[in-house]
Amino acid sequence: MAENSGTDASAPVAIVTGAASGVGFETVGRFRARGTRVVAVDADADAVALFADDAGVDVVVGDVAEPTTAERAVAAALDGFGRIDVLVNNAARFLLRPIVETSLDDWDSLMATNARGVFLFSRAVLPAMTAQGGGSIVNVSSISGLVGLSNQVAYGATKGAIVAFSKALAIEVAASGVRVNVVAPGTVDTPFVRVPVQALPDPEATMREIAATHPLQRIAHPAEVADAIAYLASPEASFVTGVVLPVDGGYTAQ
Repeated sequence: MAENSGTDASAPVAIVTGAASGVGFETVGRFRARGTRVVAVDADADAVALFADDAGVDVVVGDVAEPTTAERAVAAALDGFGRIDVLVNNAARFLLRPIVETSLDDWDSLMATNARGVFLFSRAVLPAMTAQGGGSIVNVSSISGLVGLSNQVAYGATKGAIVAFSKALAIEVAASGVRVNVVAPGTVDTPFVRVPVQALPDPEATMREIAATHPLQRIAHPAEVADAIAYLASPEASFVTGVVLPVDGGYTAQ
């Protein structure tokens, strides 16, 4: 457990899943810059080393699809920092595959990480948030959960589930002071995107083609999505709940 030395014991506390790279890593950085203490959750054990020098970050290594991971993250926040103000459900897996080539295992494993993980972590933090009078949950969906994209039946279904889940939960917990919102990124320059593209015949041409589908003619930097997450999690968004915020360079405006 990380010691709290060097941090403000009255500062807010956030749990961030998928914290070791991409949008999650940038989100941890945004929170720490604001003084928010963080429980960083990731399946990659190397995440521990990433945050080892920061007393304001505790790391939980585990699969978000497993109920015990959410339980350990909540315990880390409450035992180490005393409260939970923010949950960012960012951990996800991607699959670019036609439906006829998508196995039942593909479907189930994607649903487990992308959708069940959101359910498990949201359910786990709500008792603490409700007891302290409020909190903020920000769930990371995708433009794939808002519009139909070829070869993304399984992935899009998981991201669409996050949108429906978040809207329902926002209504359910509003009276307890908990806000629930969604960020729906377009294509973001992360390993999440780069790794599958690298397996294609001409990766750079593919990246240019993807960028051209966004009216701003580029893809997002992870920090741009992290900024949107940080806003929705912050007191500046105190009257915002049940919202789906596309951060997509104009993609869904077309």
